Amino acid sequence: MSISRARVVLSLLDTLVGLKIFDVIHYATPNFLTVLNYHRIEDPFKQGFDTFKPNISARPQEFSRQMEYVKARFNVITCEQLAACLRGEKKLPPHAAIITFDDGYTDNLTNALPILQKYNLPAVIFLTTDFMGSDLPFYWDAVAYCFYHTKKNDAFLPLTGECSWHDEHSRERIMLRWIEAVKKLPEDEKRAMIQQIGPLLDVEIPAGAFANLHLTWEQVRAMRRSGIEFGSHTAAHPILTRIPLEQARREIQESKRKIEAEIAEPVISLAYPNGGSADFFLLM
Repeated sequence: MSISRARVVLSLLDTLVGLKIFDVIHYATPNFLTVLNYHRIEDPFKQGFDTFKPNISARPQEFSRQMEYVKARFNVITCEQLAACLRGEKKLPPHAAIITFDDGYTDNLTNALPILQKYNLPAVIFLTTDFMGSDLPFYWDAVAYCFYHTKKNDAFLPLTGECSWHDEHSRERIMLRWIEAVKKLPEDEKRAMIQQIGPLLDVEIPAGAFANLHLTWEQVRAMRRSGIEFGSHTAAHPILTRIPLEQARREIQESKRKIEAEIAEPVISLAYPNGGSADFFLLM
């Protein structure tokens, strides 16, 4: 979602909240489990922000308002409590909700955790373990960096062809279209394609450009002591239905094993990368 479109969506949501539409839905569905999925809590409009802006789920002030709303209207539970409900050991409370974060960005610690603690709300962060404590970027952040730093106004891009842009909005639209196109490729082809984007846009990513973008294992352990749960989001974030079954199995098992070794307790939850209906299957 582009930043301008995100602003329109946020404005619409504010209007619906003001009309109490969500309150009507909320009180009509007491036995539903609501899952709130976030990625990053950050300000994409701040100076020097050069990673993938659409991955920002909310700015800190917006997230605080949302958590105040959640605290007043939902019974937020942990994955462990949900598992107990699924095992029949306890009942799901009315208006149950789970707060989740995907990937493991550092702003989950610096921006989200203080707000969660303010409202005494639990949450689970699904970690992509190959990236924890490294300055290795997710491919969408690397691509965004190249688009945000290029001095070119046009380029021939594989998958989307000849492209030109004249302002931030049109550049971001082309970037999103290219990322969506590359996302559909098999993983090996995707990696090869990503390596081309810097040279095509005449951008060289300097060493350390993505330093401190991801949580370290020390930070993960500190957050666990603060009550945050951790689950698996695979090791390298492939779309699992686009890799061989054994590789998918390793992605899940290695991620789970690594998290358990770092936090010294079982991992009971998994979030499939991308999360679309064509992106997951049951591993027997």
